Amino acid sequence: MKKTVLIFGLVLGIVLCINMIYTVNMVRNNADFKGNEVIGYAAMVVVFSLTFFGIRNYRDKQLNGVISLGNAFKTGALIALIGATMYVVAWIFFYYLFVPDFLDKYIAHVLKNVPAADLPAKTKEMQNFKEMYKNPLFMILITYSEVLPVGLVVAFVSSLILKRKIKV
Repeated sequence: MKKTVLIFGLVLGIVLCINMIYTVNMVRNNADFKGNEVIGYAAMVVVFSLTFFGIRNYRDKQLNGVISLGNAFKTGALIALIGATMYVVAWIFFYYLFVPDFLDKYIAHVLKNVPAADLPAKTKEMQNFKEMYKNPLFMILITYSEVLPVGLVVAFVSSLILKRKIKV
């Protein structure tokens, strides 16, 4: 299982990192960028579909086509955790080394699309977020929360689809 988890987790992490760098650069360099969270999370679901193939590979090649729901979920969760960890580490390096002004541009982008009546409250909310983001632990937790829940949901759904009992 270790080899399968490592290979699929690393591939997943690389694809997540490429997607993150591309998206951050789109937001940062394009003032008129109209990002869509639904599309962003849909892209993550597609990327996390590698988890499905990792579980299936493990089931078919190492377990002779039989896997329990628990073992399948454990495999998928570990793949998702490796990918998410790579994403978090890449974001930390990318943020501090290449885009330290990202939050300023992101906040400006968010505030540009807020109705005038909501602007003071949203401005305060975003400034509080920026202040909390200075804490590396908060930054790590927020970054994990962007991707890991999606990965765990995909791992669970994949496990439900791929579980297979011994044929009698």
